[in-house]
Amino acid sequence: MNKSRVKGLLVILGLLPIILSAKTIDITKIGAKGDGKTDDTEFLQKAIDECFTEGGGVVSVPSGIYLIRPVELKSNVNLHLEQGALLLGSTRLADYDSAFPMEGGTMNQSSGLIYACGQENIAVTGTGIIDGQGGSSTFQFGNDADGGPKRPKLIYFVECKTIQVTDITLRNSAYWVQHYEKCEDVVIRGLKVFSHCNYNNDGLDIDAKNAVISDCYIDVEDDAICFKSDHPELCENITVTNCVTASNCNAIKFGTSSLGGFRNISVSNCVVRHAKEDNIRHWSKQLKHITADITVISGIAIEMVDGGVIDGITISNISMRDVQTPIFIRLGDRRRTFSKQIGSLKNINISNIVATAESLIACSITGVKEAKVENVSINNVQITYPGGGTRDMITRTVPEVEQSYPENRMFGHTLPGAGFYVRHAKNIYFNNVRFSSLVSDERPLFFFDDVVGIELNQCKGMKPTDAKFIRTINSSGISADGKWLNQ
Repeated sequence: MNKSRVKGLLVILGLLPIILSAKTIDITKIGAKGDGKTDDTEFLQKAIDECFTEGGGVVSVPSGIYLIRPVELKSNVNLHLEQGALLLGSTRLADYDSAFPMEGGTMNQSSGLIYACGQENIAVTGTGIIDGQGGSSTFQFGNDADGGPKRPKLIYFVECKTIQVTDITLRNSAYWVQHYEKCEDVVIRGLKVFSHCNYNNDGLDIDAKNAVISDCYIDVEDDAICFKSDHPELCENITVTNCVTASNCNAIKFGTSSLGGFRNISVSNCVVRHAKEDNIRHWSKQLKHITADITVISGIAIEMVDGGVIDGITISNISMRDVQTPIFIRLGDRRRTFSKQIGSLKNINISNIVATAESLIACSITGVKEAKVENVSINNVQITYPGGGTRDMITRTVPEVEQSYPENRMFGHTLPGAGFYVRHAKNIYFNNVRFSSLVSDERPLFFFDDVVGIELNQCKGMKPTDAKFIRTINSSGISADGKWLNQ
C-alpha cells in the first residue's frame, strides 16, 4: 500500500490529526469582544482568512459569547472552540439569504452558520458550543415541505475533503443541525447535539463517501442520524458506532432523499430512545394505538423511493425503546430523477436488536409490484410490543401507495402482522426472531404477501401472543425450521 493511501486510511480512522500548521490566532487578540452583544463576525472571518493565506492554522475562540453572522471555513484551518466558548448565530434571516450563493444547488442547499465549499483539511474542534438561536420568531415558517424561506443550518460543508468535527456541542438550529453534502474523508466524533426549537431539526445529515461517525449524543426534533443522497453519486463507505440517538421522528434513517443511493454502510452499537422534548409531533394524539406520550417513529428506517440503489447495509447491536416501529424497510416509486427504472433495495443484514415498541404498526419490509426488496436477513431480534390486535386488522386491505412519502404509518395505524409484515419481497431470512406482547394479539406474527423465498429458524412468540404464527398470500418457497410450509 502506498504512502498516500496509508495516510488517507489513518485520517478516516481518526488516528492521524488533520495536518495543520502551527500558527494559532486568538480572535480576542485581533478585536473580538465575546460579550454576547457585539457582532464579532469580522474578526472570526479575518482570523480564518489569515490562517488560510499563510498555509493553515488554528483559529482559537476563548471563553465568551460571540455573536456572529455566517462565516466561511477554508482549507487547512481548524476552528477551535475553547471550554466556555459560545458562538451565537444571528437571528436575522437576511444575514443568511445571500451569504454563500451556489448555482445549481439541490433543494437542501441553504446557508450555514459555519460554511465551507470545495475546501480540504478543515476542522471544527474543542469543547465549546455553537447555538443557532433557531427558536427565534424570525425562523418560524413551519415544515419545509410546506414552503417558506430557506432556514440556515449550523454546519454546512459542501464538496469538502478531509473533515474533522469533534467534541463540540451543537444546539438550537433553525433547520438541520449539520449537513455534509458530497464530502469525502469525514470524521465526526464526540458531538453533543440538542435541537428542539424548530421544524426539520435533523441531528446529522450525511451525503458523503468514506466517513466515520462515533461517540455522539443526539437528541432532536426530527431524524437523529440521516443518510442522504441528493446526487447521482452514492453515499457510501460509512461506519456509525457508539451513538445515543433520541428523536421524535426516525432514529437511524436512510433517505428519504435517495436519488443516487447508499452502499457499503455499517451502523453498530447504538441506543435509540425517545427525545427529551416533543414540541411539535405529539404522536399519541395524532395516531391510534400509540401507548406512550413521546415516541420515535422508527428505530431503523431504510428507504429507497427515488430511483437509486441501496446495497450492502449492515446494522447490528442496537438497543431501542419508545419506538412505534423498530424496523421499517421500504422500496417505493416516488420519483426517478437520475434513473428511468424503479430503484433497488437489496443485501440488508440486521442483527442483535432488542426493542420495545409502543404501537400496533409492526415492522415491515415492503416493495412494489414491479420491484421486490431482495436478500434481507434479520437475525437475533427480540421485540416487545403492546398487543391488542384484532381479527379485522388481519383482513383489512393494505394500500400500495407506491408514490407516497415513506413512513411507518403510510399503510395505516395497524398492519395485518403483529411482528413483521412483508410484501413484494424475495429471499427474506428470519433467524432467532422472538416476540412478546403485553396483552393477547389475534394477528399472526408474520404476514407474507407476494413473497418468494422465506426462511424462518427459531422464530416464535411468547404468551400471551396469539398462537397463529404465519399467514401468507400469493407467496411461495416458505420454510420454518427446515420444514417447507407450502409443499
